[in-house]
Amino acid sequence: MTALIEASSPHVMNTYGRLPIAMSHGQGAWVWDVNGRKYLDGLAGIAVNTLGHNHPKLVPALQDQIAKLIHCCNYYHVPGQEALATKLVEFSGMSNVFFCSTGLEANEAAIKLARKFGHDKGIDRPVIVVYEKAFHGRSIATLSATGNQKIQQGFGPLVEGFLRVPVNDIEALKKATEGNPNVVAVFFETIQGEGGINPMQIEYLQQLRALCTERDWLMMIDEVQCGMGRTGKWFAHQWAGIVPDVMPLAKGLGSGVPIGAVVAGPKAAAIFQPGNHGTTFGGNPLAMRAGVETIRIMEEDGLLDNAARVGAHLRAALVRELGSLPGVKEIRGQGLMIGVELDRPCGALTGQAAEAGLLLSVTADSVIRIVPPLILSTDEADQIVAILAPLVKAFLAGGAQ
Repeated sequence: MTALIEASSPHVMNTYGRLPIAMSHGQGAWVWDVNGRKYLDGLAGIAVNTLGHNHPKLVPALQDQIAKLIHCCNYYHVPGQEALATKLVEFSGMSNVFFCSTGLEANEAAIKLARKFGHDKGIDRPVIVVYEKAFHGRSIATLSATGNQKIQQGFGPLVEGFLRVPVNDIEALKKATEGNPNVVAVFFETIQGEGGINPMQIEYLQQLRALCTERDWLMMIDEVQCGMGRTGKWFAHQWAGIVPDVMPLAKGLGSGVPIGAVVAGPKAAAIFQPGNHGTTFGGNPLAMRAGVETIRIMEEDGLLDNAARVGAHLRAALVRELGSLPGVKEIRGQGLMIGVELDRPCGALTGQAAEAGLLLSVTADSVIRIVPPLILSTDEADQIVAILAPLVKAFLAGGAQ
């Protein structure tokens, strides 16, 4: 790197382990730093920049909206909310939407929905089933739902009312909830993101849907990271042919403009009434325009098919180059949400890849996460592999532990 950015600022709170890079601008699936170095964006702002950077259809639409109205509080009707909600209802088969600004807020709202659902049924201390390795956010409630003790440390006492179970084990779930009349919901990610790109199996999802219906529980699916076309369908759970009762969204919904949403089916859509929940920035005209235009462009440009096709190509190439290496435990995921799990911590690869011109991240200590923009081409997918494979081979050969 020609000039390193200072590792920390004296005035910015030290909450991130940053690389010494500051981005300047982007184009398509590529970004440039302030020193003019070019990077292939295999991270997309952590599954946020659906349309990549400087998209020729998105940018003029956002400029148009900024010139009209950026913010309008929810004392008034915001036409963009109805437009975006209509599309989300159409794609999901659900019925109503609440808009907020982040995935954390969407998950917090889902937790409130579940608790109110329980209280409305006369349950004083509602319990929500959550999962090992889950990640739902860093507020006190969503942190309590998260299955990572390392990031929970120092923030106790955590919020009560969560019951944790292993993934993909329906018998374990039945055993854990047996005889407990306070269970009101099951809350999970279709593909765990921060937990290491861990997919829920289709059969398990179908069993879980049936169990939630049978026991009158809310099925709440966190699609914040795996949703919005990333796997090749609008929402990752749709591969199992199921419909949840509550679905938090965020990240890719606005292509970089902060946005969150909670989509609810008939069982949950009327739980919140005026005064039960709210937000200042949620549903603002700029965010709604970003969501509407993101979806319009995704439909026009066939980006669900692109995510499925290029993702399959990328995963196959990674398997071909890395799959048989000692030290590579598994290559998994779907569409453009792929994890390469090694048998040792590999956080150093984040910086090594950036030095080589590729942006990615390592999550759950030993899983290389690749979540590029959905506009990625097969040629760019090949370039990801061409940069990453030698780095992984060298890392493993070095015997780093």
